[in-house]
Amino acid sequence: MPIRTGLRRLAPTAIAVGFLMIGMMSLAPVARAAADHLQIGVLIFDKVLTSDVTAPMEVFGNASKKPEFSQYQVAIIAPEKKLITTEEGIPIMPQYSIDDAPKLTALIVPSALKMDPLLENEKLMAFIKARGQEVKWLASNCAGAKLLGNAGLLEGRRATTYPGGEKWLKLHHPSIDVVWHQKVVVDETKSPKLVTSNGSLVSYQAALKMLELMTNADFSKKVADDIYYSILLSKN
Repeated sequence: MPIRTGLRRLAPTAIAVGFLMIGMMSLAPVARAAADHLQIGVLIFDKVLTSDVTAPMEVFGNASKKPEFSQYQVAIIAPEKKLITTEEGIPIMPQYSIDDAPKLTALIVPSALKMDPLLENEKLMAFIKARGQEVKWLASNCAGAKLLGNAGLLEGRRATTYPGGEKWLKLHHPSIDVVWHQKVVVDETKSPKLVTSNGSLVSYQAALKMLELMTNADFSKKVADDIYYSILLSKN
């Protein structure tokens, strides 16, 4: 019997159930992985600045392959579960949308050249605010501090942003102790522990500092050595 004819003779309900089972099988490993690991959420969106997200992805992705950090996993989250394109033209496919993101132990918020559409996205801002209050570690790179500031997550905290953006941050959020001329700023005065940075390639330094807070300085250096970040700091 030709395959096409055979399919026509199958009950529509049986075909639907078959596709449903395939879908459930494909989603099961993701669900189990999320349940079995502590999730480090890296937020992405269209026109995100590439290194703001690829730096923490590389740092924490490398760390999670080591026994000392194997309980953690990187979760890539976008407003919608569809392919996004960074400002530099790099396509990234998120694992989750903000609607189905797993419970997070850490959240890293990046930036874009045009922040207004993000700041005006009520659903995205609600996600950042809710998850930012739940996590143990919170970070922003570059103008991602604007998102944290507007979400009310930087009140009374020390924080920095991209060079030149400090004035905006202080003007719109007077309660923030804005730090000028410092690439990475750590605030451990209350929960969550906070790391903010200038962004771009400084995002590597910020991710390694956050990793140090989550583990220890020796382990962070071990990861820095593995990704050759330490070579950049050497004199040779």
